[in-house]
Amino acid sequence: MDIRRMKYKTCISIAENTPYKIKYTLNIALKKSEFVEVRFDFLKTEQIPETLEIIKKDLNKVVCTLRPKTEGGKFSGNEKERIAILKLIAEYNPFLLDVEFNTLKKNTSLKKYLNSTKTKILVSWHDFKKTPKSTDLRKKMNQMRKFSSNVKIVSTAKSTDDSTRMLELYNEKGNTNLISFAMGDFGRISRILCLYLGSPYTYVSLGRAIAPGQFSVDEVKRITNLKNK
Repeated sequence: MDIRRMKYKTCISIAENTPYKIKYTLNIALKKSEFVEVRFDFLKTEQIPETLEIIKKDLNKVVCTLRPKTEGGKFSGNEKERIAILKLIAEYNPFLLDVEFNTLKKNTSLKKYLNSTKTKILVSWHDFKKTPKSTDLRKKMNQMRKFSSNVKIVSTAKSTDDSTRMLELYNEKGNTNLISFAMGDFGRISRILCLYLGSPYTYVSLGRAIAPGQFSVDEVKRITNLKNK
């Protein structure tokens, strides 16, 4: 395998507070990146249906995320409302619908619904305070892939050893489409190295970081010797 010939993909995270800002930023992002994550939790609940309508032609390249405050997001409604919106997003058949591991565990009816609509789920889990032990991380990954073959598991690094533990998960990913890296300054390098270890893409910004330690798309393209589209 000649890594110089491999194409490393990116997913630009965008977090805007109006439908038309999302549409405008999405158009820019798709010129620079293969995929885009739209953070629907930065919108007001009543804005989400309109947003889905105006970006529906591009949703085959979009990771849709509706993160609750309990999982580090901005969604301020109740969980019943959030589940209803996740089902609505599923009807638009996005590239991936990011659903938290804890949400899927608690809501078997949601999982059944997403299965019935054949929605491609990205089951995600974040630790915003630390990086668990390797045995705990492996156990978590194995539990998560029971819900989907697309798994995102992210921790917060307080040392380079923490980043290494997150990257070691790639040794045991099997057929899983695993996205595993660490947030924070000590985790920055893992956002790049995960690409070389088999991550389908890495999360980047258009300039202003959405998450701790996030590179911009231009920085990652330079590091991986990719030219912008």
